[in-house]
Amino acid sequence: MTFHAQAAWLDGRAVADVRISTVAGRITALTPGTPAEPGDEVLTGLVFPGFANAHSHAFHRGLRGRTHGDGGTFWTWRTAMYSLAGSLTPDTYRDLATAAFTEMVLAGFTAVGEFHYVHHRPDGTPHDEPNAFALALRDAARTAGIRLVLLDTLYLTSAPGEPPLPEQRRFSDGSAQAWARRVKQIPADEFFRVGVAAHSVRAVGPADLSVVAETAWDLGAPVHVHLSEQPAENEACRRAYGCTPTELLDRAGALSPALTVVHANHVTDADVALLGARQASVAGCPTTEADLGDGVGRYRALVDAGSVLALGTDQHAVVDPFAETRGLEGASRLGSLRRGVFSPAELVAALTTGGHRSLGLEGGSLQVGQPADLVAVRTDSVRTAGSDPAQLAMTAAAQDVTDVVVAGEFRVRGGVHLAVPGERLVEILRSLP
Repeated sequence: MTFHAQAAWLDGRAVADVRISTVAGRITALTPGTPAEPGDEVLTGLVFPGFANAHSHAFHRGLRGRTHGDGGTFWTWRTAMYSLAGSLTPDTYRDLATAAFTEMVLAGFTAVGEFHYVHHRPDGTPHDEPNAFALALRDAARTAGIRLVLLDTLYLTSAPGEPPLPEQRRFSDGSAQAWARRVKQIPADEFFRVGVAAHSVRAVGPADLSVVAETAWDLGAPVHVHLSEQPAENEACRRAYGCTPTELLDRAGALSPALTVVHANHVTDADVALLGARQASVAGCPTTEADLGDGVGRYRALVDAGSVLALGTDQHAVVDPFAETRGLEGASRLGSLRRGVFSPAELVAALTTGGHRSLGLEGGSLQVGQPADLVAVRTDSVRTAGSDPAQLAMTAAAQDVTDVVVAGEFRVRGGVHLAVPGERLVEILRSLP
């Protein structure tokens, strides 16, 4: 199939009239400055490489609009999250994840990293199929038409040295070794990759962090971890281990270019230097961090030190890649008292090349040999009309995404998902308890 882009994002800039030839889901030729030919699939607006959502908890989508009544903190929000997690079955999670993943595809995401820690029955006993929840997520991603990297998450303690709380028992495999054995049984394919994660240094101790790193090495997989999202996490780590969470990861041999740290809102100058020296990725989730009152991440400092920036929608208070780019830049401006902390091209890179690197995936750029994952964004909407196309990352919204192509096939056309009707999404979300 051959697509004709009215304009396409090539090498960090908008280029007019680009024909994109594809075979077997990959780009075989790019021809700028060429008019459409008969038979071309015409994509209007500006065509970007597919966006990668580097950090997702699909079931958190069920909390949207349900946790704001009493204010509170991250820790009070967590109570509501545990209640929702406790109600899930593989079937209900499949439905909820189908809605979450479909919303992502409609917004322009063609790949997602699912930070997955709901593993077992509420009392902690395994299902007959130990990976029933993982396979439910796989099925949901297939229905939505999104590439899924399942970041299967080790979760053993409620705090350093403390057993899981009753509401956390279904997250735990009992030991890092049992977790690793289960993870290695998950069947992967071209659109469903398996990665690993440690939930946090609250939930995984130093010896078990090493098991996570070793398992990632064995699988050739990316590894993710929540890092310094809250000051209380840092304080608990210092009390237990005499160091910051970043330093603990380094002692465990977990800091590497294969690692993505999520949030990093409360890292020290020494942490920033260490993460940059190890070339770890950092996944910012600005809309979630604002929603939960987490604080402002030190993303400019981390990138300047050598880290690679990615973006995620995390708890899905909003599913909009451009809300994340504006949230990142807006928070950075508020923290630094200056504009243009990140250039529009850097923000696009966080959604594309940075996100794919974080997930260990090919893609993120329009180049010959890369996956044919394409996102067409309107340049003539009430939000984008008059914008410099190079600055759409600061003006567009998810509603401006008209067409989404994954592996050379349309998943969204004219703003409509081709496999999951909008009324089905509404039905799923209205059925939540």
